[in-house]
Amino acid sequence: MASVISNYIDELSSTQLYTAIVGATVTLCVVLLGPAAGGNENLPNNMLGTTTTSNDNNKKNAQQKQQPKWYLFKYINVGVFCMFVSSVAIFLWDASTYIHNGDRMTQFLVGWSLCLCYFFGFFGVFFIHQDLLMNQNQNQQGDSSDIAENKQEMVPKTKEVKSVSPPPKAKVVHEPAACAPVCSDPASFNSSSSSNKKAAISKDTDITGMTNDEIAQLVLDLQVKDHELEKRLDPFRAVTVRRMIAQHKLQSVHSASSSAFLEDLPEGPSLDYSKVFGTNCEMVVGYVPLPVGMVGPLTLNGESVYFPMATTEGCLVASTQRGAKAISQGTLGAQALIVKDGITRAPCVRMASAMEAAQLKLWCQEAANLQVLKEAFESTTSFGKLLECHATVAGKNVYLRLVCFSGDAMGMNMVSKGSLKVIETLQNIFPNLELVALSGNMCTDKKAAATNWLHGRGKSVVVEAVIPKDVVKKTLKTTVPALVSTNQNKNLIGSAMAGAMGGFNAHASNIVTAIFLATGQDPAQNVESANCITLMEQVEETGDLWISCTMPSIEVGTVGGGTTLPAQAACLEILGCKGGSRENPGKNAQKLALVVAAATMAGELSLMSALAANTLVQAHMKHNRKKTV
Repeated sequence: MASVISNYIDELSSTQLYTAIVGATVTLCVVLLGPAAGGNENLPNNMLGTTTTSNDNNKKNAQQKQQPKWYLFKYINVGVFCMFVSSVAIFLWDASTYIHNGDRMTQFLVGWSLCLCYFFGFFGVFFIHQDLLMNQNQNQQGDSSDIAENKQEMVPKTKEVKSVSPPPKAKVVHEPAACAPVCSDPASFNSSSSSNKKAAISKDTDITGMTNDEIAQLVLDLQVKDHELEKRLDPFRAVTVRRMIAQHKLQSVHSASSSAFLEDLPEGPSLDYSKVFGTNCEMVVGYVPLPVGMVGPLTLNGESVYFPMATTEGCLVASTQRGAKAISQGTLGAQALIVKDGITRAPCVRMASAMEAAQLKLWCQEAANLQVLKEAFESTTSFGKLLECHATVAGKNVYLRLVCFSGDAMGMNMVSKGSLKVIETLQNIFPNLELVALSGNMCTDKKAAATNWLHGRGKSVVVEAVIPKDVVKKTLKTTVPALVSTNQNKNLIGSAMAGAMGGFNAHASNIVTAIFLATGQDPAQNVESANCITLMEQVEETGDLWISCTMPSIEVGTVGGGTTLPAQAACLEILGCKGGSRENPGKNAQKLALVVAAATMAGELSLMSALAANTLVQAHMKHNRKKTV
């Protein structure tokens, strides 16, 4: 049989031989691919990446039955490769004999030709596969909204898919607010001044007969101003419509289609006291409702953020909104970075003598000894990490300032528990060591202190922005030189003359406290969290305004404490940092700190503009007084 085939091959011309080889190769591929080879719609998900349209879901079962036999390629590849290598090895073993034997040489050439054709065909399929992937990716980029709607069906629940890291979330940047209820804007005194006057619906037009959906759409289309809803509707209905508007914006920022971000933020009086007992308050007799305003969009690190502020101070939210608008009108918006992250606790211990106290300090400075304390501290917590230990001696007393990374928790309970374990470890090494107080006031918690201002506590954040001079004039109603001069004489010289400790700002505490109350933070920690120095300069080349806020001790968390209450958790959901981050512990709390710093800069910018233009009192008298009945 073999000789017959060999003789038949010898009778074929080279063209006919290679035509037969190519035909056999194509036939083999068709057999392997089966009925699904006719189009790329049936290629497996790991080759096309994802299905292309929602209509494919109707063909799901049929596609599963007609999948190509891709797994056979793996076995054939191994077989062909082994055959090729073996034939080459056999030929090289006795090459002189085979070269002079025409029949055997023909057999080798035929075998090698088949192998090479297969290899070329396989690599051709590979290149086509790459083109399909590129085309598919382009289709995905061109219609990202369709992909988002179908992503649950597009990703099969297999182990291979689970092992692939999800693509990074795209940052969403909204246009700066078209209008802002700015209490410090002289232009707001004149009701006829509006850049959207032609497109806007007249204030005399009655919109109360419209549905809430229609009114919300008018606001989104900039035909009705958000801050005028209370005047054109009743205050209760205005809140309902504004929540619909906020829900629409938040869904866009967080790329969500169904999340009810404000569902747990109550409109009317309500509080689940079962959530409070054993966690937040004792001997409860009621609760004090606080109005919550939402500011945004504020462009921060290349994406838009909206943040809640709980306050009873009129014009605070409106003024911060104007600052956020001005920052977002800049080229980059606000740029912020955390330079240090560590909560502190400073136990006070007492030694038998001042010399022993000094020896304890020297012992703590050794790197190997810090490792001993680190192991003791971290044995008490899953997320906490002891970073530093600074000992300060005062006679027989030693104050051990322990710096701890606390993940997404604010961390006081965590660091306190770990500090006790550190003290127990030290008592085994220094028998005369006596614990005086777990907190020796060098932490320093809820008190103004130079140590927090110099060394930081919680999150140390730096934020900056460049505001175009035209924006300063149009949005902030002042000039760059006036702002720089006012900031120097007020925030720097004035605060220095007052002997301020970390208070080189206009009203950082206002914004910090409002966000703290909304998001369930400890409002008493506003004392150190509002440490801030606001700096302003005129950019020499362009004349634009450069502004920065340095805040070395923002103490925030997104788990524990008041963050567990539904309304406060809803406010964290608005920011996109509710709860703890499983992938990157500490990420959510750090994001909250960045937002606090950027919001503070927005508040600083707007208030300083009002002071520079000398419109503060006039604005408050106009916009922050209830009408007499």
